[in-house]
Amino acid sequence: MHLQNDPIRERCVPAGRAATTHRTRVARAVSRTAVLAFATLAPGAPLGGQEDPRPRARDIGIEVGIFTPGADNAITDVAGVLVGHTTIVSGDDIRTGVTAIRPHGGNLYRDRVPAAIHVGNGFGKLLGVTQVRELGELETPILLTCTLCVWKAADAMVEWALGMDGMDGVRSINPVVGETNDGGLNDIRSRPVAPAHVREALEGATSGAVEEGAVGAGTGTSAFGWKGGIGTSSRVLPASLGGYTVGVLVQSNFGGILQIAGAPVGRELGRYSFRGQVESGRGGDGAHGNDSRSPAPHEEREGESQGSIMIVVATDAPLSERNLERVARRAIMGLSRTGSYASNGSGDYVIGFSTAPEVRRQPDGPVRSVRDLANNNISAIFQATVEATEEAIYNSMLKAVTVSSRWGTREALPIDATLDVLRRHGVVR
Repeated sequence: MHLQNDPIRERCVPAGRAATTHRTRVARAVSRTAVLAFATLAPGAPLGGQEDPRPRARDIGIEVGIFTPGADNAITDVAGVLVGHTTIVSGDDIRTGVTAIRPHGGNLYRDRVPAAIHVGNGFGKLLGVTQVRELGELETPILLTCTLCVWKAADAMVEWALGMDGMDGVRSINPVVGETNDGGLNDIRSRPVAPAHVREALEGATSGAVEEGAVGAGTGTSAFGWKGGIGTSSRVLPASLGGYTVGVLVQSNFGGILQIAGAPVGRELGRYSFRGQVESGRGGDGAHGNDSRSPAPHEEREGESQGSIMIVVATDAPLSERNLERVARRAIMGLSRTGSYASNGSGDYVIGFSTAPEVRRQPDGPVRSVRDLANNNISAIFQATVEATEEAIYNSMLKAVTVSSRWGTREALPIDATLDVLRRHGVVR
């Protein structure tokens, strides 16, 4: 995390020298600073998941699907994957950040991974998409940030990557940067992301448990009219199905009618898209008359439904870019289970990659031999992707605290009220 003018900005490791111990120290510093920041941003709210921790889905009995999560129930359960956050909080108007996903800790340009991108709805800015589609590989980590900071983040990552060992003479590189629009809480026009923020996220990336909720690129996001954020989940297939791991990370900032494991949470809590128009069309309770333009109290308003979601899917299964695209398509099915309808203004993107050593690509090699999981053996990975995506979205909301700025407030999803709905519909006991 980075607070403007905070000394942590000066503690970036020069390119190519990031050490695990340093990354751990940075991550701990980030967590401590987040507690202080959110205490200021949202008085009375749980402090960044620390003193009064908000639960993940499984902590309150929400079990999605049939497969078992990995040790940390995170994208980092896929061996080698690292995640880092930089949370940018300043004054009463800056609420944004950067999240970095590294398929492995080495030089990705020299040791590339196969990748694919699926576009559910294209209202967004995903930098690098055409080359990934053309070549079927990632040559940089993936960055997530706010809409108007995409190009600043990309420029900073290019500078970081070119400074790594073995990059002398490189004249072309394809940074992959995705975004969602956090302008409801953040002074997005100020474009506050700086090179130091990007370096902190990249060099502070670690394995193990991933911080979720209102952190990194999820600091200022909203979902279903409540606070959104970063969420993650994973699935490990049984040995009889290959024993592969699938991990998903999301940046949730979209709208719709929230349902959790089929329970109509958004509808019963009175916060969902088009509520005002639907209720006035039915006669409602008279509170809004017949004016369909007047939003109902707590309704997810139109501006809140025009968000986006970035979904990153990682697996250690040996998959080609063709089958990775098929996997990425299934993530949209997990998204739809949560109640999204992919509104006109929603950018819904999925980036999938494989970390399997036998499918890596070295750019200077003239011929390569790869393994490729047979089509008949990929269905379980599809199912795991759907499950992990759905649960990652729930985690992104359940872990997010209330955040306020001069632009407004996004309330955290109310845990007790949500549990009441889930109990009535038999989702949890």
